[in-house]
Amino acid sequence: MAMKLYCFGESGNAYKCALALTLTDTEWEPIFVDFFKGEARSPEFRKINEMGEVPVLIDGDTTLTQSGVILDYISSKTGKLGGRSAAERREVLRWLFWDNHKLSTQIGTCRFLMNFLPAEKRPEGVIPFLQGRLKPAYAVLDGHVANRSWIVGDGPTVADLSCCSYLYYPEPFGFDRKDWPNIDRWLDRVAALPGWKHPYDLMQRAFVPAIA
Repeated sequence: MAMKLYCFGESGNAYKCALALTLTDTEWEPIFVDFFKGEARSPEFRKINEMGEVPVLIDGDTTLTQSGVILDYISSKTGKLGGRSAAERREVLRWLFWDNHKLSTQIGTCRFLMNFLPAEKRPEGVIPFLQGRLKPAYAVLDGHVANRSWIVGDGPTVADLSCCSYLYYPEPFGFDRKDWPNIDRWLDRVAALPGWKHPYDLMQRAFVPAIA
């Protein structure tokens, strides 16, 4: 039975999980959530995830939320992308937690404000504040992959998929790959993995840009 992933194309957190499912050759089905029309906060969806968020992974009788948990589940169940030892798995988890706290959450908020929220509704000063907070995070990641191919060990893991996800999106949020050459090369390595796809090729988009 195929796993079901509740998702939509603009969600970087959903993309992490969709990419992990794809790269581990797991049979899965995307279930589109119309986020920008409020579906994730509807009473019906909250029966699936009380937090009102995507992604949600359903595998038979198992329902999981939060991308880090889902990534750990996928790697544990498939035996892929999880590190080759207990020490490496702990290091993978360390980077998952770091990404969730320092990188993805702040990119997600900044990108949402800049691209999906009307300008008149954007809180003053928040975008430059978030961009300022993100620069040290980019520097940490850029430095870490300066002399290594992958974040943990000698092969790709879900740590790479977690940290890379938002950095492939085309919408501007203050990140330019040419400013971070080590990240740039690392993103190319991830994108060269067999089966890799852009988020908008893996999941249906929810946002429809206004026509000028």
